[in-house]
Amino acid sequence: MFAQQPQDLVVVAGQPVTLPCSIPGYHGVVLWIKDGLALGVGRELIGYPRYAVIGDHGSGEHHLHIQRVELMDDAVFECQAIQAAMRSRPARLTVLVPPDDPVIIGGPVVSLRAGDPLNLTCHADNAKPAASIIWIRNGEVLNGAKYSKAFLRDGRRESTVSNLYISASNIETGQIIFCRASNKAVPNGKETSVTIDIQHLPLVNLSVEPQPVLEGNLVKFHCSAKANPAVTQYKWAKGGSMIKEVSGDTYEVIVDHSFFTEPVSCEVTNPLGSTNISRNVDVYFGPRMAAEPQSLQVDLGSDAVFNCAWTGNPSLTIVWMKRGSGVVLSNENILTLKSVRQEDAGKYVCRAVVPRVGAAEKEVSLTVNGPPTISSTQTHQAPHGEKGQIKCFIRSTPPPDRIAWSWKETVLESGTSGRYTVETVSTEDGVLSTLTMSNIVPADFQTIYNCTAWNSFGSDTEIIRLKEQGGSQGSPGFTFFSLKHACDRIGDYIILFFLNVLVLALFSYCLHTF
Repeated sequence: MFAQQPQDLVVVAGQPVTLPCSIPGYHGVVLWIKDGLALGVGRELIGYPRYAVIGDHGSGEHHLHIQRVELMDDAVFECQAIQAAMRSRPARLTVLVPPDDPVIIGGPVVSLRAGDPLNLTCHADNAKPAASIIWIRNGEVLNGAKYSKAFLRDGRRESTVSNLYISASNIETGQIIFCRASNKAVPNGKETSVTIDIQHLPLVNLSVEPQPVLEGNLVKFHCSAKANPAVTQYKWAKGGSMIKEVSGDTYEVIVDHSFFTEPVSCEVTNPLGSTNISRNVDVYFGPRMAAEPQSLQVDLGSDAVFNCAWTGNPSLTIVWMKRGSGVVLSNENILTLKSVRQEDAGKYVCRAVVPRVGAAEKEVSLTVNGPPTISSTQTHQAPHGEKGQIKCFIRSTPPPDRIAWSWKETVLESGTSGRYTVETVSTEDGVLSTLTMSNIVPADFQTIYNCTAWNSFGSDTEIIRLKEQGGSQGSPGFTFFSLKHACDRIGDYIILFFLNVLVLALFSYCLHTF
């Protein structure tokens, strides 16, 4: 009878195992049967180099020893005593196979673009039974992975695949994530890991030193960037135009006013793309004309509107004034003159001041279309018997169509008539008309001369008299007329006085009567 029989065993592939079989007092043939097939007769198991029957044959020991168990050893074994017609109970030898080392696809470094979620796949193959897979980060198991299993062709071993999804907000670059695979053959499991490499466009900061800065001084731009993958190129531009002579991360330049409105940009490139950042410079500069005012020519009674725009930094002050006047007309870009008169004509100044930096101004002209205006000395002097002149100056926009001198019943516009000659000369400011008289006689000192000018807007007349140039013989009180003419004027004043008295008396009588 059997003293020892084989028992069901579980063994890990690669380990040795011994199946006991002891039949004391039996000296016949012993066979080992594997899955119904005899392994050989006696103690020699030809064809099974890893198998051997061991023990003291004389004591009836016929143990089956297997070196380095393999998956093919997973079977049912029996020990049979042929002559005694005895067979042991069947013993199930279960072979456990640990999974191959797990593999994370894409490892050992998994790169992804910033903002993208992370998808990891880990597989553990050739395991019996199928491996279980867990994911670990920072010592904690990550939940939510999906698993799948598949038998291999031998129908015994299995492969396990696990897919892990992590949202972009829950992953950081440099993190290490482990995949651990285990089964009964390796309870502590086998693991591998990947390092997360989050790639991103360059993160750029553009510094400008110093700020603020006065125009004409040196400024340094520094373009610092963090990028993964690393930076491959720097490009600089100003106001959209490339600066080809600069290729590094620093740009130094003497700044002018244009840097205040035209930003300097730094474009940093890596294999994922480019990031562009720009900065203006707080440049202090004096006034510069942005919208130049234009001289105006307007009709009398119309509005005149001047527009003057300056740029400057810091903020500037604008002042409108008329040339020769200290009166401030406006502190705005626009100067409006309502219902202009002829005396409004002239030069106007738009002045801009940037405190502690500088000032500038622009002058424009206002021309008023209207009737001519005549200016002249009302009394001119000339010696008796010689040549004398009287003059009138005409300002007129548009220019006068006609200028005429008249006295008594004579009208003369140009040329010569008897002792009289008219000459007209145009100047930058107007027209000068001169009436020249030769061989002056006493009647010339009593004559009233009219200078009249016309244009499309109207006319103007100036009355001019000629005074005899008496030298030392003249009395200080004798100014405009001859003695006879003076007496006539005195008579006129006396008559005018009595007429005023008569009118006042008549008005008083009517007031009391009615």
